[in-house]
Amino acid sequence: MKIDWRTVGAFQENSYLVVDPSTQRAALVDPGADAEQLVEMVRASRATLEAIWLTHAHIDHIGAIAGIKRIWDVPVHMHPADRPLFDRGAMQAAVYGLPFEEPPAPERELAEGDILQLGALRFGVLHMPGHAPGHVVFVTDGHMIGGDLLFAGSIGRTDLPFSDPDRMSESLERVIMLPDETVVYPGHGPTTAIGHERSTNPFLTGVARVVRR
Repeated sequence: MKIDWRTVGAFQENSYLVVDPSTQRAALVDPGADAEQLVEMVRASRATLEAIWLTHAHIDHIGAIAGIKRIWDVPVHMHPADRPLFDRGAMQAAVYGLPFEEPPAPERELAEGDILQLGALRFGVLHMPGHAPGHVVFVTDGHMIGGDLLFAGSIGRTDLPFSDPDRMSESLERVIMLPDETVVYPGHGPTTAIGHERSTNPFLTGVARVVRR
């Protein structure tokens, strides 16, 4: 598996390109902003883009969808519980004074236990709500593309509209059951690993608490 990414937009969000080297088929995860940069990344890979996968539908993870789909009309996969957030994309952007081009509606629904095939690669879909109601992560062979669930030394916010601190706590309890060596590709910040976060992340060791509104 090859994973490349660009850190884009006002929120410095990580947009990932996942490529199966045996077939050169690719998926773009969370195209958040700066569509031109992401188009360049896909083209430089020489891979065939097959899909857009969303961990969740906050503005900083969906802002480049329209620009990507003008070049490659590939299906967008998203958990349906995040549709209210997706449909409020323009409203989210207005709050932060950001430009936003309305994307077409997602074509495919994700659910807990789904398997996404990308060439020879298989990714399991785990529904991990809390930061957003439809937040999911994509897991394969010691790697997790985790969106805004778990960061290096921190976790996703739970004081936003539609977030749920109790469900976030449950999701964190689930994610730390993954093997220690699982590499985490988060929505913001550097990569990390489950074992490292389990032993050092203050939200997992009990030093810090999940924020409640």
